Amino acid sequence: MEYQKLEYYLSQPRLDRFLVATGNSKSKAQKLYRINLRTAQAFYPVLNLFEIFFRNMVHYQVSSYFANPNWIITEKNGFMNHPSLTSSRFFLKTSISKAERTIHRKGGIITGSIIAEQSFGFWTSLFDTHHYRLIGGIVIHCFPNKPNHVNRNIINQKLNNIRGFRNRVYHNEPICFNGNAIDFTEAANIKTEIYELLKWIDADLIDYVEYFNGIDMKISMANNL
Repeated sequence: MEYQKLEYYLSQPRLDRFLVATGNSKSKAQKLYRINLRTAQAFYPVLNLFEIFFRNMVHYQVSSYFANPNWIITEKNGFMNHPSLTSSRFFLKTSISKAERTIHRKGGIITGSIIAEQSFGFWTSLFDTHHYRLIGGIVIHCFPNKPNHVNRNIINQKLNNIRGFRNRVYHNEPICFNGNAIDFTEAANIKTEIYELLKWIDADLIDYVEYFNGIDMKISMANNL
């Protein structure tokens, strides 16, 4: 496709950053745009699987803590309603209520549907201090193979890094820049952090995810620009 036509459909502001990064070479700008998209595409199965594995581990741990597999419904009026969460505007409780309204329109409300409806941010927020302490820090046990020095804060930071990157991928933001320079370092680091957390859950998960991993190959394409 001619550059002018691509620019028309993608918009000049979106494509200009790629043009600047490639020294105003229109052919290289188009190639970089494709590499960026293909790298983002390669992250989809890895991010998807990590989110599912992590979500389920959190659910198992919190279910055990409350001795209640339906905690995500019953605790809406339990720890999620604690006065200390006023400053967070009762994020968890609000998320559950929203999901219940959505699911109610489709049929009966069941725990599995409520769990599936929650955002990645819902699950990662259980590692935030204000939620973490209300559930006795139980979610740290999602990572039984973590090194002894790794604490809530370290895991929380990694989860936030992954969540921020995930949101950029899912919202079609570029992942190939550091300022105006071509740089996939952050993308490579995020992959490393995902694999690290998977190892701390269960090393076998890495083997499963690796089958779908094409991230490194896509990033390497930038070397041929």
